[in-house]
Amino acid sequence: MNIVEWSDALLLDFEPMDAVHREFVDLLARAQSASDAELPEAWAAVVEHTATHFGREDQWMRKTRFSSAENHILQHRVVLNVLHEGLAMARAGQLDAVREMAGELATWFAKHTQSLDAALALHMRREPASAGGALARPSRPATRHAPLPHASA
Repeated sequence: MNIVEWSDALLLDFEPMDAVHREFVDLLARAQSASDAELPEAWAAVVEHTATHFGREDQWMRKTRFSSAENHILQHRVVLNVLHEGLAMARAGQLDAVREMAGELATWFAKHTQSLDAALALHMRREPASAGGALARPSRPATRHAPLPHASA
């Protein structure tokens, strides 16, 4: 399994994003190391955090008219849907599948952060009001069930 771990390679030089990414890594690491009894609750924390995390980024992209928003938001929606499916599996006792999903999520997250999120962070650093006000408030995206996208983007 691919174990999630924070590293400077995940830093984007945009603190609102870096802070939420650190929290995501911490929560995913807890889920990856959780006992079978703890895994459903730990996975639920990952899902809840991710919904807020993605909602915030989606809001930034929409409000600032980020040029790559459509693709980025679609990836968020697909991943969040898969995480919700993982939560249903965790609650049904399909823990091996959830542990495998956690490893895939770790790989996807690193690549997503270093590509799509890096471009968004650069854009946000150029936006005068990006770090405060309405752009700092998270929102929750709508969800639909779909497979996890390839880790290449």
